[in-house]
Amino acid sequence: MPKVTLPDGKSIDVKQGASAAEAIGQISKRLLSASLAAEVNGKQVDLSHVLSGDCSLKALTFDSDEGKEVFWHSGSHLLAQAVVRIFPTAAPTIGPAIEEGFYYDFADIPPLKPEDLARIESEMAAIVREDQPSKRAELSRKEAGKLFSSNRFKLEMIAEIPDGEHSAYYSGEKWVDLCRGPHLPSTGFLKAFKLTKVSSAYWRADSSKEQLQRIYGIAFPEKKMLDEYLQRLSEAEKRDHRKLGVQLGLFAFHEWSPGSAFFLPKGTIIFNELLDFLKAEYIKRGYKEVITPQLFNKALWEQSGHWQYYQENMFLLDVDDTEFSLKPMNCPSHCLLYNMSSHSYRDLPLRIADFCMLHRNELRGVLGGMTRVRKFCMDDSHIYCAPEQIGSEIDGMLDFVKFVYTDTFKMSFVAKLSTRPEKFMGEISQWDAAERHLEDALKKNGMPYSLNAGDGAFYGPKIDFLVKDALGRSWQLATIQVDFQMPSRFKCEYEGADGSKHTSVMLHRAIIGSMERFIGVITEHFAGKFPLWLSPVQVSLLAVSDTYNGFAEELALRMRHAGIRAEANARQETIGAKIRDAQLEKIPYMLVVGQKEKESGRLAVRTRDGKIENDLPIDSFINKVKREIETRAI
Repeated sequence: MPKVTLPDGKSIDVKQGASAAEAIGQISKRLLSASLAAEVNGKQVDLSHVLSGDCSLKALTFDSDEGKEVFWHSGSHLLAQAVVRIFPTAAPTIGPAIEEGFYYDFADIPPLKPEDLARIESEMAAIVREDQPSKRAELSRKEAGKLFSSNRFKLEMIAEIPDGEHSAYYSGEKWVDLCRGPHLPSTGFLKAFKLTKVSSAYWRADSSKEQLQRIYGIAFPEKKMLDEYLQRLSEAEKRDHRKLGVQLGLFAFHEWSPGSAFFLPKGTIIFNELLDFLKAEYIKRGYKEVITPQLFNKALWEQSGHWQYYQENMFLLDVDDTEFSLKPMNCPSHCLLYNMSSHSYRDLPLRIADFCMLHRNELRGVLGGMTRVRKFCMDDSHIYCAPEQIGSEIDGMLDFVKFVYTDTFKMSFVAKLSTRPEKFMGEISQWDAAERHLEDALKKNGMPYSLNAGDGAFYGPKIDFLVKDALGRSWQLATIQVDFQMPSRFKCEYEGADGSKHTSVMLHRAIIGSMERFIGVITEHFAGKFPLWLSPVQVSLLAVSDTYNGFAEELALRMRHAGIRAEANARQETIGAKIRDAQLEKIPYMLVVGQKEKESGRLAVRTRDGKIENDLPIDSFINKVKREIETRAI
């Protein structure tokens, strides 16, 4: 009897020829009812997959990222089936699961209108009611070509897939789509769904190729989950950093420089406060800040390996009849800097920090506000150390991550350990050692983590940190990477205690990550109500009439001298209008000043959330605000 090993290390015996579903049912009927697919020996398969011999088995449910991916990918096929029912000439292209939901791209359909989405949803609901079973078919290239002979897009994909690795999924008797799977057992699992928007796209994301229509959607196992998601979506629209950025005067974009933010005066304050926050921590944690060039000869990128592995994401220029590139990352230039002087084991670890602007040639179609840009600044750092120092350095980085997200911003996070990809540099033994160092540090520091197999950078494994915002959305922000490759390519050496030369290990580290992305995330997380220490204007003084504008400005100046960002509102408006303006600008403290305040030296303090405290001495208020700023209260 085959022996099946479960994720907790326990094993069970199953009958010969048992399916993944039967094995899961043997573990728990309740687990089977929640299962969408399975993972057998690390490969995702359908629940109907027949187990052959001893294997490891994991049930995939909607609670897991892998389960959601299966669910949403099946949702994209449901969408495609409904579209072809309504528009028989439609040519479906691809329909992947994405971070939240799915999309499917179509050619040969008329321009879609909002009412068309309603028709498609209605047809999707009919297919769900039919509860059509899903069936996998293994195909030869010739069979696949014949099955999809009328779809030029599928034929192009079929030609690229190695012969013998083609597969398709039937839904019911008639609908079939090219797919590697896995899929839900039947369309009846897709009980709650919503099509969210339509956009244009190009085949293979290439503007020289055919233009398509992309339909986005989301799906859940229960209607309650969909309702909760739509409520979060509505709240997310209110918090959209692109709208709040304009409303609050933080940042803006211009079509002549796509993917590059203009930081307005108030947004620049937030940017600089974050820099100051990090720089103060750098001093405490033994980092040395440097400033490096942005433009480098291609020789640098050839030596680092980026010219071979990353060139399509780089901005290339002709300089002095030679190819140059704007810097997409700091690491190779830090290797040059490291080699500008000799190093002893006594000098290590050397922690280099750099806030240099970086440029990456992202496709215009994927740019999105502050969260996907072409020009950005990272709180980037590279640590050069001896192999025996790797563990303690990673411990220090994990402590830094906890300090920023848990202690300062009160945001929860989970770690994801990404291991060796298919295309990689270096020896497998080095990769295994690097992965072991990262995993050991996560375990030692009690950080929950999941394994993201095969998603490491080409030069080394990494830990990515997914940070949750107030709406429960996850954002990939911090990262830690171990790199044996780049210091070897650049001969970054140090003299060891034995008097001989050794190659140092390079640790890549970003805590906040892209400053632009982080500011976009916290704008939405706080809904524009930034904590006091980050608020561009911390106190607004509102004179009850023009007579008291001078007194309001005098108080504002006194507060600015105390390190508080205070402004006096001298506009010719009623006091009610001034209060409303300050609330719309989400200013933390509003002080209404008039004759009473001028004579008594006591203030009426109103918060942006409507709380009021009367009769507070000016000095007491100033000290209170300073303490709140210094402690970075949230």
